[in-house]
Order: sequence, then structure tokens, then C-alpha cells
Amino acid sequence: MKPDPKKQLSYDDIRHLREAEGWLELGDADSAGQELAAITPGDQTHPSVLQVRYALYAKRKEWDMANEMAEELASLLPDLAVSWINLAYATRRKSGGNIPKAKEILLAAEPLFPTECVIPFNLACYCSQLQEFEQAERWLKKAAAINDKAVRKMAVDDPDLKPLWDSRGGMTIWEKDDFLE
Repeated sequence: MKPDPKKQLSYDDIRHLREAEGWLELGDADSAGQELAAITPGDQTHPSVLQVRYALYAKRKEWDMANEMAEELASLLPDLAVSWINLAYATRRKSGGNIPKAKEILLAAEPLFPTECVIPFNLACYCSQLQEFEQAERWLKKAAAINDKAVRKMAVDDPDLKPLWDSRGGMTIWEKDDFLE
């Protein structure tokens, strides 16, 4: 039986969930895991719990488990862009995962979230890693057209874009006069 995303968690489970989030923010994955384990067994599959569990597995770089959580969340919450972003991210990193599989996920999700800049930004990163530089530039321009400030901030230090910058002699696309033309 599929969990009901609208079901309310008990006060105690909400407290454990918030404490798990707090421990993750502090970088203490073990304490976060203990708080998640204290949640009522029947509520372990609640989407809010799965989202924090995904974050825990991602923090620990346990990508196979993170991918399981992301798949479940994409099934339960398909209308949230972050469900697909997390699924692509974990798919890239899980055992047997790779960038083409992650790219495929985001290519399918991108038309559903036209105002979400992270999806085209991540597609630019994937294309850069795959040496598909023209596509990478197109996706980066699309992301910047949605939220230029956020995309510039993300792009500054993202190592996935290094092949794109290197292909341009170290020049970023913002250094071209015709970037958004």
C-alpha cells in the first residue's frame, strides 16, 4: 500500500524528524539516523521522512540507498522538481549508475518544470561531463534565463562545468558579449 503524503505525522514523529534535520545541518549523520529510527514504524514511509532519509544517505554518500529513497519520492511526489533532481543525482552516483542515466531522468522531467533552473543547470553539467559542449551551453543559457543570479552562483565552482570552460580556453559563457542573445 502506497503511503498517503497528506497523512499527518504525530507530534513525536515531527519532533524526531526536525531533530534529524537539525543533526544533518550540523553534520552529524549518526545522530540524524538515530532520530529517524525513533519515528513510528508506520510513519517510516511518509514522504517527509523519506526526504530526510534521502538527505541522510546522500550526506553519507550511500548512493544505492539514496537512490531507493529518491525513486520512492519520485513515485509519491512526482509534482515536485526536487524529487526528479534528487533521483538524477543519486542515479548518477549509485552502483552501476552513470551520467547518461541521470541525464535521461532530467530530460524527461525538464518540460514539467519550466521555472526550475536547477534542472537545466544540471543538464548543462551532465552535457559538459559528456563533452557535449554545444548542448551544455544551451542548457546553461536556459537555466540562466530562468534565474541568472542563482545559476551564476552555482556555476562559479561547479567542477562538472570545468570541461565546458576548458573547451573555451578557460572562458565562461558570461565572458562572451552575446551570452543571452
